[in-house]
Amino acid sequence: MDIATAPAPIDHAAGQCAPLQLTGSLVHPMSLSLEALRQYPAVTCPAFDLRCYTTQRFIRTVAPYRGVRLTDLLGEAELRNDVDGDFKRMIFLAVGHDGYFMTFSWHELFNTPVGEQVVIAYECGDKALDAQHGAPVLFSGADLVPAPRHVKRLARIEARVLAL
Repeated sequence: MDIATAPAPIDHAAGQCAPLQLTGSLVHPMSLSLEALRQYPAVTCPAFDLRCYTTQRFIRTVAPYRGVRLTDLLGEAELRNDVDGDFKRMIFLAVGHDGYFMTFSWHELFNTPVGEQVVIAYECGDKALDAQHGAPVLFSGADLVPAPRHVKRLARIEARVLAL
């Protein structure tokens, strides 16, 4: 597997909210609508200031997000462990509809406090989000600078096992 290969962007008409896909090295791949996400136990993140990563320029204050922890979804999808320890070599690609993507490692999500604050949001400031307003949104609340791992219109979470 070549991890340098970027995931392909997903082409959907603006304004339509396609289901979130959990794919890759999972026992039970999933397809979840916003309504399905609302059925999971919800968490709320505190409001935060969104700043440009490179310049630290203030962009805007983002109201509290409400959503489901990514680890809860991955727990239900079950990580494959075909070879003993595969799960510890996993990375997770969060891919937006526009092709923007970012990563998490298994250790980061399941073995540090970071994972407790990675949320797939369907509400912002007590208002339901739709595709036009970026839903679903992936947000990593423990990051020092939240902008690089703030993915609007999240299309897919892809689990990959790294091999040497």
